[in-house]
Amino acid sequence: MDLCWSHLDAAAVPAWADLTNLLAEADGTEEFYDAADLAEELEESGFSPATDSWAVWDGDRMVAYGQLRVGHTRDAEGRVRATLGGGVAPHHRGRGIGRELADRMERRALELAAERHPGAQSYWRADGGLEGSSARALWSHRGYEVVRYFNLLTRPLPGPSLDVPEVAATLASPRTDQAEDVRHAHNLAFADHWGTAPQAPAPWQDHWTARANRMDLSTLALGGDGTVLAYVLAGQWVERELYVNLVGTVPEARGRGLAAACLARTLALAAASGDFDRADLDVDSESPTGATRLYERLGFTVKKTFAAMQRDAPPAWPARPA
Repeated sequence: MDLCWSHLDAAAVPAWADLTNLLAEADGTEEFYDAADLAEELEESGFSPATDSWAVWDGDRMVAYGQLRVGHTRDAEGRVRATLGGGVAPHHRGRGIGRELADRMERRALELAAERHPGAQSYWRADGGLEGSSARALWSHRGYEVVRYFNLLTRPLPGPSLDVPEVAATLASPRTDQAEDVRHAHNLAFADHWGTAPQAPAPWQDHWTARANRMDLSTLALGGDGTVLAYVLAGQWVERELYVNLVGTVPEARGRGLAAACLARTLALAAASGDFDRADLDVDSESPTGATRLYERLGFTVKKTFAAMQRDAPPAWPARPA
């Protein structure tokens, strides 16, 4: 194949955006990104595009890419997650490009996990897409298994009327200086959730300051002393679509309706703005807090279901046969 391999960089961002949005359409993921949002990803803490990304070119057109992220912290079992992302343009599939990308990402994942967490067991996580997708076939062939399903939920805006319930907390949009308070609450809220690890300060700051965030539409539930009890963080990547990034309640505040109140406030603000036609969010289909039921009560319905696939990483990259 007359293809050129390189890495993602600032000059590649426009072509990367074109490919990402082509994949979102072709594979039904609806993960559309603006070039400026992808440019931010090149600056993520702990991510080095020169070693942790790959771009495949056919002439001046990017036809495939790979993007590797290795956790800064270990999960509750002391393990390290490496997330392998990317894709191949539909008209270039079946030529071995995906296999080569996976080889390169897996090899680098072992190296980076060993650098950050010497001696720790690591595992590889990849998006298995929709049922019957080429991604699921690729990862299955490499020994990955479906370990969880995630639902994409959607709700029209304004849609059904929204009443923000009264709760024993103050509801307010986040302030810039509350990043660490919300990070602490998030780590508490997700400590018992499947496949999660505590958010380290640097990557959390990347998330907190991302250009797509809509902090004006996000909501915190604050206790009398200002402690963050629950939160809804929202963003906007696509015109007229609000995306709910994170929803959580610290364990000791569960059962008080705080997350529902936060989400109702966020949706009401978005509806009142007139800037949105719908709100979307993704949720673990087996969430221990019964999150899907909460979202359904607020007018969300399941639109699509995606698979998370996983494989335990070997202790070292296998040597090539002689």
